[in-house]
Amino acid sequence: MRESEKIWLEIGYKCFAHNGPNGLKVERLSKEVGKNKSSFYHLFADLEVFTERLLELHLSRAQAISKLESAAKNEEELIAIILEHKTDLLFNRQLRIYRNRHEFKAYLDRIIQFSTHGLLPVWKNIISLSENGALAQMVLHLSLENFYLQITEETLNESWLKAYFANIRKMVSLFKQSK
Repeated sequence: MRESEKIWLEIGYKCFAHNGPNGLKVERLSKEVGKNKSSFYHLFADLEVFTERLLELHLSRAQAISKLESAAKNEEELIAIILEHKTDLLFNRQLRIYRNRHEFKAYLDRIIQFSTHGLLPVWKNIISLSENGALAQMVLHLSLENFYLQITEETLNESWLKAYFANIRKMVSLFKQSK
């Protein structure tokens, strides 16, 4: 990837993460990058090509994050990874919000497949459900949906994450007691 493309994609990635596809306006991007609109069209032809490149970039970043998450041994390590990759999580949130668009759903489905697989081992440990992998996986899927509904730039911090995990542990504990 050329340096000129990289700058546009980095700015576009952040715009998408914070504002979804509505944040991808060529005029706004060109102002952020400090280049004219013709530079954008020279590199990407149109917004559709640019969006596809952003989705490919996100897929690549999500795979790298999934590897990090699968190596996490505990909640503290997972929280550190999450906080280091806030923008990526906010990008993923936008994919969920706009999953009614075929191209976003297709990427989201691919990401969900490998990310939940990588996250499951540490997740079982965090929520104290090592003995029941199927239930842990179901709780993970539901928790991720809820998680992405709640996160914002402001809420995505250590204290909020710890409270979120504590609430899920409490829910699992209550579920176990009701058996």
